[in-house]
Amino acid sequence: MAGKTALLIVDMQMEMANATASGRPRANPQAEDRVADLLAGFRAAGLPVVHVMHDDPRPESKFRKDLASGQPMLCAMPQEDEQVFWKTGSSGFVGTGLDQFLRDQGIDRLVIVGGVAAFCVNSTARSAANLGFEVLVAEDALIAFAMPARKGGDLDAEVVLEVTLSALHAGFGRVLTTKEVLDEVVAVPA
Repeated sequence: MAGKTALLIVDMQMEMANATASGRPRANPQAEDRVADLLAGFRAAGLPVVHVMHDDPRPESKFRKDLASGQPMLCAMPQEDEQVFWKTGSSGFVGTGLDQFLRDQGIDRLVIVGGVAAFCVNSTARSAANLGFEVLVAEDALIAFAMPARKGGDLDAEVVLEVTLSALHAGFGRVLTTKEVLDEVVAVPA
């Protein structure tokens, strides 16, 4: 019998909104709306939704669960029956119990969304694939920021997103739009 699909929302925390509001260059300005669309679709279909959030152990970090900036964004607010895992590193699977929870629930396919695409989403998606989960990444439901280039200057947010998605697509899962995910995962057969 086939397993089930869950929506895995990564690090959709207020600091993402704060960085955007501060003017940090970013791809996918509609990502919050697409996350909300996926969340609504999964909830309406009775499919599982799981949240992973970052609780950075560094005191200077704004991604801490004891700060307002570490709380969930309104577009991705967990409901009481939805599991929330707090991580201290990049991958949602390291030290959280996420893997065992998913297996206990019979979940073998993940739709991964959230932020930041090149970091925690990337790490979580790669870990999921390495652990044997089927991975779908909703490309328009990812927050991606510009980042410093190692030899100076900045890498454009759109370039960072495309390189991240290309790497994931090449070896770790399928990259789809929100509409494609909803059509494939949530649609009721006629």
